[in-house]
Amino acid sequence: MAEKTLDIVLLLALPASGKSEVRRYLKSLPPEVCRRDFHMGETVQLDDFPYVHLMRRIDDELAELGSQRVYFQAPDRPFQNPLDWGTLIALVNEDYADLLGRKVLTPASAAELLFTRLDAASVAVGAPRRLATLPGELRGTLAVKLEREARELLDEKHASYPQSLEGKTLVIEFARGGAEGSSFPLAAPFGYQYSLSQLSPAILEKASILYVWVTPEESRRKNFARTDPNDPGSILHHGVPIAVMLGDYGCDDMDHLEATSGQPGTVTVTAAGRTFHLPVGRFDNRVDKTSFLRAEKADWAPADVAAVHDGLKGALDRIAARRG
Repeated sequence: MAEKTLDIVLLLALPASGKSEVRRYLKSLPPEVCRRDFHMGETVQLDDFPYVHLMRRIDDELAELGSQRVYFQAPDRPFQNPLDWGTLIALVNEDYADLLGRKVLTPASAAELLFTRLDAASVAVGAPRRLATLPGELRGTLAVKLEREARELLDEKHASYPQSLEGKTLVIEFARGGAEGSSFPLAAPFGYQYSLSQLSPAILEKASILYVWVTPEESRRKNFARTDPNDPGSILHHGVPIAVMLGDYGCDDMDHLEATSGQPGTVTVTAAGRTFHLPVGRFDNRVDKTSFLRAEKADWAPADVAAVHDGLKGALDRIAARRG
């Protein structure tokens, strides 16, 4: 009988903590090793970062066209409306539903589809539509400028659909936090408490949390080290502006959520009138174990690989034990 694998793993951490490197490491392993040591099947990925990047791209193009930004205060500043942390989760929920249904859309304009999705996701969490309010000519010009990137995102989404999720593990990655010096619990819509509560029950029923543990100071150091200004849309090399690092990621609430959970070793989430206890395992990356994974695999030192492997195994063993 095949060992049961984890259905959904929420890969959570402050920016630059090592989430994407962990994903890269998992992808490098034979499937039987992932099942045996990590309780994970072949992975399927969802991530909210591509939407953050395209929201910034929309703002940049609007500014170039002489119009006001609609999502961010400035190129290097946080959201104008913090409810957009929920907008991102609404998009993830939609991507999950589309993945289950293998929903393929063939719009004449991928950019117009993206604009419609962004507005609908905003409304779903109580934020206003912004792109629907743009003058028609401006919106049309904006769509032309964003079409290539929007089409690439849509094509990648469709290409990632598996025939079935049976025996596979869906990895959903996002980062959340609050301003440096915040008290707990973090006020909505900041922090994991809010964003987890916005996930669909269909996700929460099957989800566990793999938390990559770093300090905010280490997150800022690694964010600076990884930043490639020539590759701002890259999962591995994008940089988060320092004002955002301090204002949105100056702390996070995972310690608080674990400490106040109704069940040890879990995070308690209330969503859609239901309560979920999500098993949580910590991969301790406070002393950097993962940056070497950016290099070519042939250059990975065996001792470094062993440290990552053992740390992940311990965290995922704890999750699997709690899921029974």
